[in-house]
Amino acid sequence: MMEKKMYIGGQWVHSVTEKTSNVTNPATEEVIGVVPSASREDAAIAIDAANEVFESWSKTTASERCNYLFKTSELLIERADEIAEILTLEQGKPFAEAKGEVLFAAEYFRLYSEEAKRIYGETIPAPTPNKRLLVIRQPIGVVAAITPWNFPALMIARKIGPALAAGCPVVVKPAEQTPLTAIAIFEAFEKAGFPAGVVNLVTGKGSRLGPEFLENQKVKKITFTGSTEVGKYLAKGSADQMKRISLELGGHAPFIVFEDADLDKAVEACIISKFRNAGQTCICSNRIYVQDSIMKAFSDKLAERVQSLKLGNGFEKGVDIGPLIDRNALEKVQEHVEDALNKGAKLVTGGSVWNRDGLAGSFFAPTILTNVDDSMLICHEETFGPVAPLLSFSTEEEVIKKANNSSYGLASYVFTRDLGKAFRVSENLEYGMVGVNDPLPTVAQSLFIGWKESGLGYEGGKYGMDQYLELKYISMVLND
Repeated sequence: MMEKKMYIGGQWVHSVTEKTSNVTNPATEEVIGVVPSASREDAAIAIDAANEVFESWSKTTASERCNYLFKTSELLIERADEIAEILTLEQGKPFAEAKGEVLFAAEYFRLYSEEAKRIYGETIPAPTPNKRLLVIRQPIGVVAAITPWNFPALMIARKIGPALAAGCPVVVKPAEQTPLTAIAIFEAFEKAGFPAGVVNLVTGKGSRLGPEFLENQKVKKITFTGSTEVGKYLAKGSADQMKRISLELGGHAPFIVFEDADLDKAVEACIISKFRNAGQTCICSNRIYVQDSIMKAFSDKLAERVQSLKLGNGFEKGVDIGPLIDRNALEKVQEHVEDALNKGAKLVTGGSVWNRDGLAGSFFAPTILTNVDDSMLICHEETFGPVAPLLSFSTEEEVIKKANNSSYGLASYVFTRDLGKAFRVSENLEYGMVGVNDPLPTVAQSLFIGWKESGLGYEGGKYGMDQYLELKYISMVLND
């Protein structure tokens, strides 16, 4: 049992109300921790702490900010096993995946320790000899970051790494299901020596803390990863103050396999893209389009591979898939599968809740459905579970039209050996990211961006810095 506090103004504190909430292991449904249940007043105190230090933090040198972030990266690497255990306990993903996520978070902090030194300005040719025209970049101010449960370490790093590098103090609100991983990262911040108030953590309900982030004028920027529904709420609320926002929202990725693709590699890529983190990723495959001439061969190979996947507690040796995050997630997956079957889909494998003695968690057997069509919920709503719906297509033009028939536009995938086709399809897909023969396109130095209802703004690489910097134009007349 872990009993933890929040981190505000350089101190570990309880909520002013002294209320707490439990953290549950989704594999066993046992309570594993207790954290403060923050009030709106707690959020305001954290925002005040960040605001008070903004001027001094924004004026630190790039080298100073670099050192703090680099030290954090080193500490995460040193504690990777320990933090990964916490992550698996509260989130459920297999330990190897959890450790990979912690190391990926460390990579983001290292990247932004370097980007802190690359906040460049520009000079513009002036119209007269006695003028100088300059454009400089300055930190936007206090940043409120709201992070999700599916990648509780990685999303903190990708959001606040660039904010801190830019000179912005932060207030982080992690998902209610996974606050312990966030606390472990803040322990690293503390050990790295960040000045009091630069990094702040509040744990609790988003419905309680979100309004403070929106209405408090000291917060200049909100960054959020989560559902499109909540993203729209934040977008509307931020308009009252024209507050800067970045939103990484839902996805419904098409995974397109052409008949000229390497079938074995495409199947393995589908396993990685669809079943990683039990299908609980924003960029995982949601609609798997297979050219009709290879549908049977692909589905047979995929079924054989899926049936070899091992479910269980993330700490068990050889486990490939852990539990869904909670019972609500389990019910949604069940609803999508039942709806598809009722409308004519055929079950190839899986399709049911998975139970085993000693594990009471929210497990769903990895599932393949064929004979899927656009009338089914699974083709329009994000399932967020280990279900692979297969849809056939005949031509390149047909599959592009079908793939683009979605309000989402986050990730997409194309598998082909034809270079011309790879370019044509990539350029015509209405998605912010395309993985060509690549099920894992996301790396720290790359762009992460959603189109349409999948978000506003972008994250990752040098591009992520832009979201936390204001441009300022200076026109200067020189003295004679």
